[in-house]
Amino acid sequence: MGRIVRTGSTPAKRRHQHRRSCAEVLRLLAKRNLAGGFDREAQDMVAFLVWNLHGIFRTIDESAHAWDEKGYWQRAEGLRDRWLWAQTAARELEDLIRADRWADIAPMLVTLIPHFQDVTVRTITRDADWWCGAHRALVNNSGPTTHAGGGFDSSRTS
Repeated sequence: MGRIVRTGSTPAKRRHQHRRSCAEVLRLLAKRNLAGGFDREAQDMVAFLVWNLHGIFRTIDESAHAWDEKGYWQRAEGLRDRWLWAQTAARELEDLIRADRWADIAPMLVTLIPHFQDVTVRTITRDADWWCGAHRALVNNSGPTTHAGGGFDSSRTS
């Protein structure tokens, strides 16, 4: 019997896609003049970033669970610890969005940049239809797979 090779969506592949989305959105936000505040599109972009940060940690948890099942609990916990920043950042950004504290979001975005410096972005491949409606979905407590009126669909990020 031959070896089974999974060529579909793996946690690592989905994590890479989430990280790519984050890196592109951070680059686009950096090009904007946010001193005057966040316009509607920038708010959607930040919410899209939150969904992707949650997605990153979900893939980490999925990978760590596989290690747990094999009895490698130290390796699993090490993996979770190394990537805890994604979950923490997602929660903090989400809290700031829900509290409508947009002035505090820009400094927080700057702290995320080092986590995505290893992602090479030569061309922006995501555009507004990727994050359209993300803010509304986040504020309305919609799940990440729910279409939120504007077309946001985080399943496109995975």
